[in-house]
Amino acid sequence: MLVAQRLTKRYQVGTETLTVLADVSFSIPQGAFVAIVGASGSGKTTLLGLLAGLDTASSGTVVLDGTDLATLDEDQRARLRGEKVGFIFQSFQLIQTLTALENVQVPLELRGGADATRRARDLLTRVGLGARLTHFPMALSGGEQQRVAIARAFSNAPRILFADEPTGNLDSETGHRIVELLQTFNKESGATIVLVTHDPALAERAGRVIRLHDGVVVEDSTRVAQGAA
Repeated sequence: MLVAQRLTKRYQVGTETLTVLADVSFSIPQGAFVAIVGASGSGKTTLLGLLAGLDTASSGTVVLDGTDLATLDEDQRARLRGEKVGFIFQSFQLIQTLTALENVQVPLELRGGADATRRARDLLTRVGLGARLTHFPMALSGGEQQRVAIARAFSNAPRILFADEPTGNLDSETGHRIVELLQTFNKESGATIVLVTHDPALAERAGRVIRLHDGVVVEDSTRVAQGAA
């Protein structure tokens, strides 16, 4: 589903060149649940942006579902993301002037999907918010807002979902419930999930952990994910 080959990302800072990622390579099969971990500044979020086609590498390649992202222009990458990719962010990124139902409807309506309201309602019910459809984000807890974001991310039935510190603004117990919800969607939909986190306890719930240190992969291990039975 996803192949990274010798990904390198450099930035020019004044007269100095800053290397954020160096020769990062791995492949992720369809349906996997992978955690990318590492300390702050290790390159996790930069890597996620490259994998999702939000940024371009200084060198190396990313192949997403058979398509080399380097062969696409910005509009084509955006179209590919709209068709195959979902996103969840630490800051939720909900539209504050829309209700929970309307937030989930937006990507469905942009794609011209039939019966967007019914699908949005069904997804919110699945994440436990069937009674909160008409609430605005400010009236929801952090965990509830993140569940709205998850429902929105899965609204286009993505083949792969990228989550950037999705539990970073949540307490530990709520964070674990969010990851359990992602595990459930992973099993039921078969979507590949790539989760960036600094929390080793959350990473243990993934079936595979890729650890970065100073922009280099220092561990790539597969394990039986907690709660995966």
